[in-house]
Amino acid sequence: MDIFVVEGGKRLEGSITVGGAKNAAVAIIPAAILSGDICRIENLPTISDVSVISQILVQLGAKVTQISNSVIEIDSRNLTGFQVSQELAKNMRASYYLLGALLGRFNRARVPMPGGCYFGVRPIDQHLKGFEALGADVGLRDGVVSLNAPNGLKANHIFMDVVSVGATINVMLASVKAEGLTIIENVAKEPHIVDLANFLNSMGADVRGAGTDVIKIRGVKELHGTTYSIIPDQIEAGTYMLAAAATGGDVTVNNIIPKHMECISKKLVEMGVSVYEYDDSIRIIRDGGLKACSVITMPHPGFPTDMQPQMAAVMALASGTSSITEGVWENRFQYIAELVKFGAKADVHGRVATFSGVEQLNGASVKATDLRGGAAMVIAALAAQGESSIREIFHIERGYEQLIDKLVGVGASITRKTVPDPPDKDEK
Repeated sequence: MDIFVVEGGKRLEGSITVGGAKNAAVAIIPAAILSGDICRIENLPTISDVSVISQILVQLGAKVTQISNSVIEIDSRNLTGFQVSQELAKNMRASYYLLGALLGRFNRARVPMPGGCYFGVRPIDQHLKGFEALGADVGLRDGVVSLNAPNGLKANHIFMDVVSVGATINVMLASVKAEGLTIIENVAKEPHIVDLANFLNSMGADVRGAGTDVIKIRGVKELHGTTYSIIPDQIEAGTYMLAAAATGGDVTVNNIIPKHMECISKKLVEMGVSVYEYDDSIRIIRDGGLKACSVITMPHPGFPTDMQPQMAAVMALASGTSSITEGVWENRFQYIAELVKFGAKADVHGRVATFSGVEQLNGASVKATDLRGGAAMVIAALAAQGESSIREIFHIERGYEQLIDKLVGVGASITRKTVPDPPDKDEK
């Protein structure tokens, strides 16, 4: 198996350039098939999730050409398949965006329930409710969702019972070619929702209100190809900002939208870190100690749930008692047991984790329990004294491109090594 080996205790200094947003990419790539044409997508992150969703499109009959590390061309003119394989879908959560995209393209879809990181039950009831409201018959058997709209999709007024990024995206995808005006209320407002709307509009869709509580979509009969550049990755940027804070560093994070980083920047300032904003970059400097703070995760524009594990790694070093209240997922603290191996003092009660700050973390052998939990392990290892090893790094590589190169570029000592697989638990 492959692991990361980190020699910690080094102050990060220099600059890091952020890639395209993972959460936007995994929605925009499926959306491209709605055009039935050629779409060129730029500023893509070089991550496994992008590779997997591209493979799925190829399996369905599209032609996907890698123009460069960050640019692909999707030709979906000959795409005819509407059934996604279990083998590929199990590797990523965002595979369920093929439901909305295929339904919008062919009025039918068969897609297995998604894989990816597990934080507890991931209901897709709001997705299915939206599809049914648009006129689709919904079936679920042996873990496969089947959608069929033999009479085509018709616009409707849809109210989301809970704010859901995934359901918002899926209903948007299904609505762009539905007959009439679809109104979706109580929608998610994340930056990648806005990015998806902009991409759809660049193909000729009529989507308005993305970034607000209500999205209105007037269906069009045809879409066309486009060239589109994805927004910078808010979560990648935030991860490097927190890594700089944890190591007492001085790091400038480039190619970002500072407005997207405000909730993270404000918490860092509260913890005693200096934050300087520029047009498309942020500089993080920490000279003194870290102060305790409290965070409650919630939908945008609140503090992102995808940043709470990384924040926990910083809180572990903050003087006093810090807390995180998880307002999105019911089971996102699986990584805490690994963080404690570094010497962190943490307690979890339901959706609340509290941290009693320690002066120093020490190297440890840990695993990445999920994508963002894995990022937290990297931050803790960078800040810890001594050597650490992190296994199950495939989780991390789902969402971070060129992680080692970027960290080494600011003074980190981190390498990737292949080591023997651990013995089977059943072996005696």
